[in-house]
Amino acid sequence: MTPSGRRRGGSRSAGVRAVALVSLWLIGCASQPASQPVSQPVSRPAGPRPAAESAAAPRADSRFAPAEAAIAAKHGSDYSGFNLLERSDRALLWRLTLIDSAKHSIDLQYYVWFGDTLGRLMMDRVIKSADRGVKVRILFDDLNTMLHDMTHVEMRDELLARIDRHPNIQIRVFNPWDDRSLFGRGVGMASDFKRLNRRMHNKQMVVDNRVAIIGGRNLGDEYFGLNPEFNFHDLDVLGVGPVARQASQVFDRYWNSDWVRAIPRLAPGADIPPESELSTASIRTVMANPSLMSIDAGRSDWTAEIDGLPGMLAAGRSEVHTDSPVRDAGTSNHMPNAIHHLMHSAKSELLITNAYIIPDASFMADLRELAGRGVTVRILTNSLASHDVPAVNSHFEQWREPILETGAELYELRPDAAIRGELADIAPLRAEFVGLHTKAMVIDRRRAFVGSMNLDPRSQILNSEMGVLIDSPLLAEKLAERMLRDMAGDNSWQVIRADDGTLRWRSSAGELTSQPARSLSQRMQNVLFKAFPVDLY
Repeated sequence: MTPSGRRRGGSRSAGVRAVALVSLWLIGCASQPASQPVSQPVSRPAGPRPAAESAAAPRADSRFAPAEAAIAAKHGSDYSGFNLLERSDRALLWRLTLIDSAKHSIDLQYYVWFGDTLGRLMMDRVIKSADRGVKVRILFDDLNTMLHDMTHVEMRDELLARIDRHPNIQIRVFNPWDDRSLFGRGVGMASDFKRLNRRMHNKQMVVDNRVAIIGGRNLGDEYFGLNPEFNFHDLDVLGVGPVARQASQVFDRYWNSDWVRAIPRLAPGADIPPESELSTASIRTVMANPSLMSIDAGRSDWTAEIDGLPGMLAAGRSEVHTDSPVRDAGTSNHMPNAIHHLMHSAKSELLITNAYIIPDASFMADLRELAGRGVTVRILTNSLASHDVPAVNSHFEQWREPILETGAELYELRPDAAIRGELADIAPLRAEFVGLHTKAMVIDRRRAFVGSMNLDPRSQILNSEMGVLIDSPLLAEKLAERMLRDMAGDNSWQVIRADDGTLRWRSSAGELTSQPARSLSQRMQNVLFKAFPVDLY
């Protein structure tokens, strides 16, 4: 993933292309091995740091307090309750439930929050919560301030500054560009590349410090079944209880870091820009979306959902892991080691679903070590045919045979997977294909990990990431069943080695002798991107 974001193989605006080209050229000159810590200090963003502050303690009158109390009474105060958010419609509706039902606070930390249908819907509801007196903190990666969606540039500082003027909303940005213009950002990438190449990939929301959603979804149409071109099969987990405070600690750590600045304010006396994205007419258009109408996303009473929450939660203890928001001399990311220890801890079975895999020596050594102890390992990732980023496949494909040689089973998602209608698309929309965006692991059917980290160099070296480890046999079993369903022949190809030594892709539709792709163009991109450095992705 380049600093201009994950990109599918299609058209993009000239502005994004210009910034991306500068980034691509520089990245080839400046990458470093994942195993090495940063050897020299990295510059900090310019401008004053905002005042430090922390999340308020949970209050008894939160609408989510009864659910937390029910879990604590049955299992103990150190247990939280969890529910997997796999379907796009449920992932959206539970976010709306939390936002609309918040009484005291909403903290949102996201890599990107687009200005598309989903993004406008979410922001409208957040503002309405702030109108009710809820205190809102929003932390974006600064990349978000230049993108309307995956393919269109929109310089969004003025819009976000207007929202930031709300007395109950604060907006801050992680690792901001000093020059806010599009041209200035390109120049910044050339002159301050080492700093600006580090992006915040975390994705979480915390409400009333009692309930959190943590996982892989950014806030955009394709993550919630609303994109007609393609939608992602993705995963979050909803957690009620101590996990929310653990997530809040992560949020506060970033919110108060010296890599974060307040969104630039409008000049004194400047006219407030038109509310193009969030005007009444625009939101009316959003709510007329047939998919949103089909799930009744316009409602505001979530009493039934909240009352039913205790009965849908699996109890477990949790640890929320994250990388440091700063990058000082001698430091390195925490998440790669956390993933390594999780893999190494498996005693009988390890299931991995991860959208973007480009192994390193440590990952391969872990697979061999697990095989040597008789641990069954199954891995699901994107096929070239399901990929939104053919460049990742360009550097992954050389690892298929080595992965199989370790004894691990390897599966690749089909773009026509049978699960897409149920899980990825929100009817009546039917996207052209489904891609994989999930990042999850299940260890021995006892512990489950859900987060934002891809198994590629960018996530290991450059991005900050986060995720939650949940010790809950019930939740782990549920996730394992879903992961194995995704690996079945109606949803994926199993990559196997034929008797003649060649690789084959086997599914319920038959067997292929070359890697599947959606088009000749995709195959050409797969060849082209081999020329770019692997550390770019």
